[in-house]
Amino acid sequence: MSAAHQLAPEAIASQFRTLFDASAWSAVAPLAALSAGVVLCLITDLSRALAALRGPLVFAALAACAWFQVQLLLHPVGVVLRDSLHGDATSAAFGLLFVAGGLLAWLASHGYYKRDGQAPLAEHDALLLSAVAGMTLMSAANDLLVFFIGLELLSLPLYALSALRRSRAASVEAGLKYFLLGAFTSALFLFGCALIYCATGSIGLDTLRVLAAPGSLPMGELALLGSALIAASLLFKLNVFPFHVWVPDVYQGSPTPVTALMATGTKAAAFAFLLRASFLLPASASTTLALLALITLAIGNLGALVQEDFKRMLAYSGIAHAGTLLLAVAGALGGDPVANGATRAIVFYLAAYVFSAGGAFAVLAALEAGGERFTKLENLRGLWQRKPIAALALALFMLSLGGIPGAGGFWGKWFVFEVLVRADMTGWAIAGVLMSVLALAYYLRVIIALFMQPTPAGIVAPRFERPASLGASLVLCVGAVLLTGLLPGMLLGLLG
Repeated sequence: MSAAHQLAPEAIASQFRTLFDASAWSAVAPLAALSAGVVLCLITDLSRALAALRGPLVFAALAACAWFQVQLLLHPVGVVLRDSLHGDATSAAFGLLFVAGGLLAWLASHGYYKRDGQAPLAEHDALLLSAVAGMTLMSAANDLLVFFIGLELLSLPLYALSALRRSRAASVEAGLKYFLLGAFTSALFLFGCALIYCATGSIGLDTLRVLAAPGSLPMGELALLGSALIAASLLFKLNVFPFHVWVPDVYQGSPTPVTALMATGTKAAAFAFLLRASFLLPASASTTLALLALITLAIGNLGALVQEDFKRMLAYSGIAHAGTLLLAVAGALGGDPVANGATRAIVFYLAAYVFSAGGAFAVLAALEAGGERFTKLENLRGLWQRKPIAALALALFMLSLGGIPGAGGFWGKWFVFEVLVRADMTGWAIAGVLMSVLALAYYLRVIIALFMQPTPAGIVAPRFERPASLGASLVLCVGAVLLTGLLPGMLLGLLG
């Protein structure tokens, strides 16, 4: 028997020991919970008797994933599965954000699709859980190929969810636009991976980090080109200039619960990996990233100022927030994102953003139950008189997105600009603050419409299909926004 055949049983046994290692299961458990939820959701579509179990199964899958992420946050296990997957506190913190974003999108979907004569679909819930699983894998990836699998596991369900309202041409158009541009950026990512592998012989982040460390041999122009292509692919997911043009159309055309998931979870997942892979970019690229961030801030804020559709305004607002977060990444280049506080700042910022933007989209989804016209800012006038609780919650979310003290968004911006000051980029921080002040104009415009302008003639109070789901969303989002705004130390203590 050859030596290769003699070693085969030992190699197989080694693979099984790696697979069934307790630490590996701790890192994989959140993904396993979501995957089980996907399968069970599809099974419930086999009969009407099982359909009633779909809702509890979705909630149970998200709750189980959150439980495993909390355990991982308190008891991190490091890098597992042959150094391909992180099981650390950072991946767990991001994972909890994905669960929150998925839960908000799921709650907002209750009753939303009935306007088109479509009952809640099993494939909708299965695709939503798949997208959350993709985000989780992206944030935990320690290998470029593993990240790409997570990227596709996120993107493919979102393409389908964007076009789920098949009776609306705008929804189908949004799904097609997102698919075509997303496929192009996926190709950029793969080509970048191929160039890096040709230059270094590896696609593992640990190996690449050693090769990119100061004092090591230069990675070469081929690897730098590959890193640039990967960065371009990530910037598309982050809605950063010049890869932002698709955002308003896709956000407006997609079903509002899907838009909520795209606006919050996708951004968080891409930033999670960008922080881990930031060492691939040279420290000298910090100026370029900061410049892109400021341009993105300017385009987002100026674009939001002139919008008459609330959904498009939130899309441009999301572009501006991506620019703010990119400033923190620029300040982290050339150092350890955990040590210099960039990771903590971005996680906190995203936590406040997920609940602020997610809450705003939840209110908007409920308003749309009265018709598409309620996405127009003009028809939000006087909402305080018709739906006072929804108006108060929406005003709080606008104040948080604007960075007003007392809400979570204020501390998120504070920590981001603190990273820039520590990195001796005070000038960029001041420019970012000025751009953030500009954003207050369109957030206050919404508040003025809600409370200080009369209700338009002929507008009746929009009906809410599922007040229970809306109430749960508002309680969760309002509580989280106030908690992060008034007691930021609680979240910071968990982040270390």
